[in-house]
Amino acid sequence: MKSLPIPSFFDQNKVDKFWRVPYQNRSEEAKKWREKYKISSSLEDKHKTILLLIDVQNTFCLPDFELFVAGKSGNGAVEDNIRLCEFIYKNLANITTIAATMDTHKSMQIFHPIFWVDEQGNHPQAGLTMITYEDIKQGRWKVNQNIAYNLKISFEKLERYALHYVKKVSEDSKYPLTIWPYHSMLGGIGHALVSSVEEALFFHNIVRSSQTQFQLKGDNPLTENYSVFSPEVLENDRGEKIAQKNTQFLNQLLSFEQIIIAGQAKSHCVAWTVEDLLTEIQQKDPNLAKKVYLLEDCTSPVVIPDVIDFTEKADEAFQRFAEAGMYRVNSTNEDILKF
Repeated sequence: MKSLPIPSFFDQNKVDKFWRVPYQNRSEEAKKWREKYKISSSLEDKHKTILLLIDVQNTFCLPDFELFVAGKSGNGAVEDNIRLCEFIYKNLANITTIAATMDTHKSMQIFHPIFWVDEQGNHPQAGLTMITYEDIKQGRWKVNQNIAYNLKISFEKLERYALHYVKKVSEDSKYPLTIWPYHSMLGGIGHALVSSVEEALFFHNIVRSSQTQFQLKGDNPLTENYSVFSPEVLENDRGEKIAQKNTQFLNQLLSFEQIIIAGQAKSHCVAWTVEDLLTEIQQKDPNLAKKVYLLEDCTSPVVIPDVIDFTEKADEAFQRFAEAGMYRVNSTNEDILKF
C-alpha cells in the first residue's frame, strides 16, 4: 500500500514534551482512519514486518531528562522521534507489529551510585565514574553494605560477585563498568515512552488491530543490560545463573520477513541489540541479515560536548552491520516497505 498521510493531530512541536494521550479520541479517529483508507487488519499481512523501537523513553529522549541523547545536532533524540512518528503514520498499513524495549531500573543496581562507596562512605559521581577491577582490588571502591541487606545477599558473597562482575565486563564487554545517573526509574515519568511515540503506537494498535509488544530490560540489580537480548553478565563467580538471554523474543523477531530498527542510543543500546541480533543470525543463517533495516535518521549517538563523542564508534558498528548484509536506510526511503 502506498504511503498514508500524517494525521492532523500529530504535532511535531510537542515531541519534546510529555503529556497525556487522549486514548478515547484517538481510538475513534483510528477507526475512521481505517475505514477511510481501507486498511486491513495486521492478521491479513502476507509480508510481516516488525518495527523494533529501542528505549524510546523520556529519560533518553527529552532534553530536560537524565540521559538525553543529544547527538551531533544537540537535539538528536527529539529530531529522531519526529521522523519516527511520521514514519509510523505513513506506513501504518505495512507495519504488522511494533515492539518497544523499555530500559527499566530501580535505585539499587550495580551501575548506580548508591551501590558503591569509597573509604569515606561517599558514592561515586554519576556519569563521570568508571569502576575497574583494580579500583576494587585496591579498595578505591567497595560495595555498600546496605545493598547486600536490601538484596538479601550476604555482604561477603556480594563483594565476591562485584569483583567478578567488574573483571568480567572489563574483559568481555564494550566498556568498563560505568556509573550512570539514576534513570529510567520504574514507576517514574522517565521510564515512560515519549508521549508522541506512545500516541503513534496506540493509533497503530487500533488501526491495525495489533497490540504493541513491550520488552522490559535492565531490572536485574546485578548486571547491566544494554541489549534487549542479553544482560552483560549471566553467571556469578561460582558459575551460577544470575540472568538469562531473551531467546524467546529473539526467535520471534527472526520469524518476521522484515525487521526495522530505530531508537536510542545508536552508540549504546541500539548498537548492542543489533550486535546480539547479528551474532544469532550468523549462527543460524547469515542470509537472515538481509531482513534487517536500520533507520539511521531515527537514532543518534551519545555526544557530550568537550567530554565524549561516540559518533565514530556508532558509525563503525553500523558499517559492520551493513557489511554483514543489513541495510542502512533513512525513514524517508520510499522503497523500505514496498514488496
